[in-house]
Amino acid sequence: MIEPPPDPQPSDNPFRIQDFRLLWFARTAAVLAIQIQGATLLWQVYDVARLRHYSIPEAALYVSLVGLMQFLPLLALTLPAGETADRHDRKTVMALCVCAEALCAALFLGLTLHGDAPLWSLLAVAALFGASRAYLAPASQAMLPMLVPRKALPRAIVTSSLAFLLGSIAGPALAGPLISISPWAAYAAALALFLFAAILIWLIRASTRPERQEGSRWTLIKEGVAYVWNNKIVFGSISLDLAAVLLGGATLLVPIYARDILHVGPEGYGLMRAAFGGGALLITLMLWRWTITRNAGAWMFGSVAVFGVATVAFGVSTWLWLSVAALFIAGAADMISVNIRQTLIQIATPDHMRGRVSSVSMLFIGASNELGEFESGIAARLLGPVGAAVFGGVGAVASCGLWAWWFPQLRRADKLV
Repeated sequence: MIEPPPDPQPSDNPFRIQDFRLLWFARTAAVLAIQIQGATLLWQVYDVARLRHYSIPEAALYVSLVGLMQFLPLLALTLPAGETADRHDRKTVMALCVCAEALCAALFLGLTLHGDAPLWSLLAVAALFGASRAYLAPASQAMLPMLVPRKALPRAIVTSSLAFLLGSIAGPALAGPLISISPWAAYAAALALFLFAAILIWLIRASTRPERQEGSRWTLIKEGVAYVWNNKIVFGSISLDLAAVLLGGATLLVPIYARDILHVGPEGYGLMRAAFGGGALLITLMLWRWTITRNAGAWMFGSVAVFGVATVAFGVSTWLWLSVAALFIAGAADMISVNIRQTLIQIATPDHMRGRVSSVSMLFIGASNELGEFESGIAARLLGPVGAAVFGGVGAVASCGLWAWWFPQLRRADKLV
């Protein structure tokens, strides 16, 4: 059930808080940079592989390594990163991570300006970028509730998602024209945006140091993992997202469709990359005005099923605008699931554990995104790009039925507030 709330009052509106505004604009700039850089890297790796006369399935496998090289550091470092966010000043951790991401953009820029960048060097920098993201995400998510009152938190979460979506839409849309000039132009833009984001983060004045935690690093990590495991609604929601995106993620296949199936070039590639974020943006704006308050489990399962069907439609499409529409619907459905999951986690988790719980959640998200890209590359190598997209979409729909059976508490979840 969706109920229209009254217009946001001052105490409900997080944009009235200066520190939140600084965080929001920093997050927008950083996500914009990440999306420009990520889209450019996927295009560059695929293009280099094809120029070296690899077949389409072989080139797709190389592209899948981009996701794998970012996921391995996430896998190794995300849980310790959550413990770090619960022991140290979260603003400092976040700022240092954004600076590390700026360094990665500078390395990509240098490799591209140097000439024909070896594939292994691009993958090595992608791994460094994955390591910085492992520490950035828990600190960023855990810091948000420290900047706004509890009453404003639900809208702060939606507004924070809006920052991500604006970057997700504008980033790929800008990446296309920049790539058509040269990949170095895209990396230079990403570098400037990362530096701007770091400056904004340092300007935040609120205290973002968490309450001192006693115990060893391993003990604190186990506490966070145990909380997620024992709360079946939280565990069910984040694992459902993992299964659906791991199987149904079509992001890796977009450059393949743009270059060798739809033949629409960098401009069409940027448009398709932006379509997913465009659908999510529409839903975010709707959720700002009309919040989901009842039947949370039903909304989550329904949105994941729609996501899977849209992925199948993208897979069989041979027309650019049908592909754009399918990705737009998939992004809208995914945003509903994301909003429900994040609201559950942030409201239910005490502040001194938010870093660790967020790290577990981000580990699942990282697995679904980066490892999902690797899975899509393997599937494209075995089944071809079309077969991989259809297989993934069908798998996402099937996961809804399995999770509804395995997690009845999540299926029956009702109130979000």
